[in-house]
Amino acid sequence: MQFRKLALATLVAGAGFATAAQAEKAYGPGVTDTEIKIGNIMPYSGPASAYGVIGKTQAAYFQMINDQGGINGRKINFVTYDDAYSPPKTVEQARKLVESDNVLLIFSPLGTPPNSAIHKYMNQKKVPHLFLATGATKWNDPKNFPWTMGWQPNYQAEGQIYAKYILKNKPDAKIAILYQNDDYGKDYLKGFMDGLGDKIKPVMTLTYEVTDPTIDSQMTRLQASGADAFMNITTPKFAAMAIKKAAELKWKPMHFLNNVSASIGTVLKPAGFENSQGIISTAYMKDPMDPQWKDDAGVKKWNAFVDKYMPGANKADGGIVTGYNDAQTMVQVLKQCGDNLTRENVMKQAASLKNVEQEMLLPGIKINTSADDFAPIQQEQLEVFKGDRWELFGEIYSAAKK
Repeated sequence: MQFRKLALATLVAGAGFATAAQAEKAYGPGVTDTEIKIGNIMPYSGPASAYGVIGKTQAAYFQMINDQGGINGRKINFVTYDDAYSPPKTVEQARKLVESDNVLLIFSPLGTPPNSAIHKYMNQKKVPHLFLATGATKWNDPKNFPWTMGWQPNYQAEGQIYAKYILKNKPDAKIAILYQNDDYGKDYLKGFMDGLGDKIKPVMTLTYEVTDPTIDSQMTRLQASGADAFMNITTPKFAAMAIKKAAELKWKPMHFLNNVSASIGTVLKPAGFENSQGIISTAYMKDPMDPQWKDDAGVKKWNAFVDKYMPGANKADGGIVTGYNDAQTMVQVLKQCGDNLTRENVMKQAASLKNVEQEMLLPGIKINTSADDFAPIQQEQLEVFKGDRWELFGEIYSAAKK
């Protein structure tokens, strides 16, 4: 009787051990004991080909990780395709990655129109559609699209940050707004208006179309409105026009310029540095060209990475910082997955990032996600243009509900 009990106990223990062993490893498509296959879609050609450097940086980053032994012993097989920023091509490439290449997930596909084209497909297929390279707010909708997650601060969150600053520092502001009449412009506008709430009502709000040859008439009307604060929600070409025209009109409001047009090379320099003084925007990543970071440990590490894995690359290209940062976030998620590399667990871990800090994010900016909040970065710091560069100032603003 005693022997039977012992044998039964051994059998039960053995069954328990087998169950534990089986639970240790769970693989989705594209995963083996030695490999994790992830897909990517980038505009390596076409009108947005300048962004292709993001995909090249991600490939280089994953190569570095592989050279260091991979993730929990597995090497990343990064399969990246060109869609030329054409939504129909994006659909074709996504289908190829999911149905032919059998990738575990699609990581950081670029652009709002391309991602919109595969949004429903990825969710119907229940394939992680992770850390998209676009700031549209709709990527944070875990209830209706539980397989899609953005990465960068979304446009509404940024709009709220400008509103918070105005309410605190110029509560009696007379605000004029110019925005691009499409989903991008309306996204920023909604965040800004939500942030203002019922505390300030703008004195004038005007739109422009991307096909407009000029925005001179809008700027003239805005200046004549008597506004002393200007929310400039424009893409680079029109941002430069707005800055120039404001100077011509001798209009000097408190000027807020959305982050997507904060480029010194493509906006502020063409508009004239003398016309750009005092403009306020936001930042969330370190600029490796900024002398304030010359002794920063994270920037030194980034420089070493570029020198070794992307020799000859233009270090002034912000896309290299973006690619480095979001690849680092992807690696963090895969590390958290351990040996449970199913699509379901990838999404679970992506939605369980807690106060993650990265070398090339500004100090104090942390990545946080939860099951009901799929917006990893919701903090930005304000910056003001002085001389020939941006200067960070003030507190870290957050639009997070957490």
